[in-house]
Amino acid sequence: MSRVLLLFGGRSAEHEVSCVSAVAIHDALVEAGHRVIPVGIDRDGAWYLVDDSHRPFQAKGRTVSLRVPEGILVAGEDEVGFDVVFPVLHGPFGEDGTVQGMFEIAGKPYVGCGVLGSAVAMDKDVARQMLTAAGLPTPRWEVVRSGEFADDPAGTVERITRSLGKTVFVKPASLGSSVGITKAETPAGIKDALDEAFRYGDKAIVDEFVDGREIEVAILEGPRAALPGEVHSANEWYDYDAKYRDEESDFEVPARLTEQRTAEIQALAAQAFSALECRGLARVDFFFEEGGRGFVVNEVNTMPGFTPISGFPKMWMASGMTYAELCNELVDLAV
Repeated sequence: MSRVLLLFGGRSAEHEVSCVSAVAIHDALVEAGHRVIPVGIDRDGAWYLVDDSHRPFQAKGRTVSLRVPEGILVAGEDEVGFDVVFPVLHGPFGEDGTVQGMFEIAGKPYVGCGVLGSAVAMDKDVARQMLTAAGLPTPRWEVVRSGEFADDPAGTVERITRSLGKTVFVKPASLGSSVGITKAETPAGIKDALDEAFRYGDKAIVDEFVDGREIEVAILEGPRAALPGEVHSANEWYDYDAKYRDEESDFEVPARLTEQRTAEIQALAAQAFSALECRGLARVDFFFEEGGRGFVVNEVNTMPGFTPISGFPKMWMASGMTYAELCNELVDLAV
């Protein structure tokens, strides 16, 4: 069994989600026989050795630092040994290849995608370009830069509505958990939505409205696909609250698909995983237009949520793997 450095928290807008996921993963790895060393990163980027008896986990405690390139974790005068890293970090500074690059330099194995796969999947525009180049269907989208929007907001909005229609989804290009995403249905609404998206970065993407079911597939290295699941949101769309706070939202596994459709979406998810140079794990999100285009790849998440109500573990549990077995499998893949 391994000494697992469980790294959670982080500087992104998804800090809260990471802290919730970390508790469940910690307990699962302990159940599987690993020694787990929880280290929390606060919103300012400081690292702390966390007391795992305090629930929920918080990025507080004894300060630690990682010496690179030696790959040694230091707490004061003490060295804290570890074999492998489980980065439960969502969004920028965690899921985008930055932390992955640090552990590559330190020579430490880590759970999840490498530098390239993480960086590519984090940028929804670049990911879409690679998916379409691989022949996978995606929604139509437009890219908007903050400078372009500042120079000509009316012209930018006109370009969007002419290309995609009046009902669109506006989102930061490099974020997750539906943070910063807005459904807009008027030109004024699109302008406000772009203002919101640019709070999180200088690049936004605007998606056409796809009237379809939301289906997800969990992937492990191989690639191996779990049974797909379907989102049933209590809200108008699957926003942050629906994902993590709203107990009325439901994730149905397996999704109500024919055997042929199930095999089709699993194959498409595996293709998307490979097209973006992923490894370890990912969750591939689809829209399903019945009577239309069929399955359309929305995005690929390289560090999906691991809370007790998150789709990724639910899909593998429905496919015959316990939560503890899943976490242990991820550590084994990393090593």
